[in-house]
Amino acid sequence: MSIYADIEKTLGDFHLKVELEAENEVLSLLGASGCGKSMTLKCIAGIVRPDRGRIVVDGRTLFDSEKRIDLSPQQRRTGLMFQNYALFPNMTVLQNIRAGARRERDAAAREEKVRDIMDSFGLSELAAHYPRQLSGGQQQRTALARLLVSAPDILLLDEPFSALDSHLRFRLERELAEVIRDFGRTVILVSHDRDEVFRLSDKIAVMNEGGIETCGEKKAVFARPATRSAAILTGCKNISPIEKLGPRRLLALDWGMELETAEDIGEARYLGIRMHDLCFGPGENAFLCRLVSETENPFSYTLMFARGSAGPVGLETDKGTWERLRCGETYIRLPPEKCVLLK
Repeated sequence: MSIYADIEKTLGDFHLKVELEAENEVLSLLGASGCGKSMTLKCIAGIVRPDRGRIVVDGRTLFDSEKRIDLSPQQRRTGLMFQNYALFPNMTVLQNIRAGARRERDAAAREEKVRDIMDSFGLSELAAHYPRQLSGGQQQRTALARLLVSAPDILLLDEPFSALDSHLRFRLERELAEVIRDFGRTVILVSHDRDEVFRLSDKIAVMNEGGIETCGEKKAVFARPATRSAAILTGCKNISPIEKLGPRRLLALDWGMELETAEDIGEARYLGIRMHDLCFGPGENAFLCRLVSETENPFSYTLMFARGSAGPVGLETDKGTWERLRCGETYIRLPPEKCVLLK
């Protein structure tokens, strides 16, 4: 199943303007709270009506402001799972899932679908339980089963792990990955967790202030996030404004370092470099720096180094490397091919 959406929506001072497309893949909307991720899902699902635009799923128009097409949420066949799962509190697990199968007119076929999906999600023994009697993971599985029994054309997942602790998130993320694989159609996932979207996604769209700043295959987006805010959202900790000195030479103003880049600087205004891409030792773009701070993590060290009186740059390394090298001053190298140019 494919989806194409080109929509705009204004609510007060906030303006959403989004264009996206995906086909039989997982597209994640990555962004900070309030950037418009959830509103985008609600517009696709028909809960919020865009002011302008088109939404088309597998050639079927769900919304078109010019042609005055606006299908109801029930007609759209989109499976939207909210952050809180939105289970009916006065219904059992069986009744909640049965409610998702209401499109099936044949009673016997409906009950067979409900029982099959409850078996596949390991919910059969919980059939008589109410949502308040379920764990967070059981609630999520019930919500997913209710969505999938309705045979949606696409899945829309709004922060599916936000209400779970870290241990449960890890286990349920693997379960969700299996559900997505078996679903085999387009999934749009909303999250502000960069590691989560990297593990689950095929494609990532980084959102900021109501728009998509960059979109592409997940590895490409992490390698070249294009904008400062996208770099921050994908976990880049070292970002400095720059002064352009030549086509491929710049001054990183925060760090007081003149650097060569592997690509033309163009109109870039910032330089980003990920902490794990910094190296020890001499070479191109190497500077003698003093250790400013050392923070021990469970399996690595986060080190801050500075050149003279300039601001520090952060480096992350494994424990063995730093425990062998530990010193107050050393060469820090920023490889030209690891310099990320940002607008």
